[in-house]
Amino acid sequence: MARHQTDGPDERHQRPPGVSDETVAAVGKLSEALETVERARGHLYSLHQLIGHADLMLDDAVAQLRAAGHAGIADRISEELLGRNVIAGRWTFQIVEDFDDGYYALFREMDRAARTELVGGSRHLYEAEMKEQRRTRGRPGHEARPAAG
Repeated sequence: MARHQTDGPDERHQRPPGVSDETVAAVGKLSEALETVERARGHLYSLHQLIGHADLMLDDAVAQLRAAGHAGIADRISEELLGRNVIAGRWTFQIVEDFDDGYYALFREMDRAARTELVGGSRHLYEAEMKEQRRTRGRPGHEARPAAG
């Protein structure tokens, strides 16, 4: 039977009956690992955008080198560097797509599957329980959940 209190976590952040501390901790660690992968994904997208911006900046650099009388180095940059693959056969958009469709998609699926099978699909259950342990009941700024509105 679900709790109907308001001074505690909402139903989706309550441990299902029979779930052990060890299981909550393990699923929490898996989700923490996914959060780290999410951060890495953000860095990958930063790489994608920064490399794309740098490649477009080469147009100006090449034009300025030509204008300054350095056609040889301008030609070399234009032919060898401008539009070059970052990794063999790939521009950064291809790296991002491969990452998203492969490793990242599988990681998210494994996290979802573990949460579904082991803790009824609850997200951040470990953190919800930590919040309950650390907050001071009845103190402003320590509410269990947002006010109903």
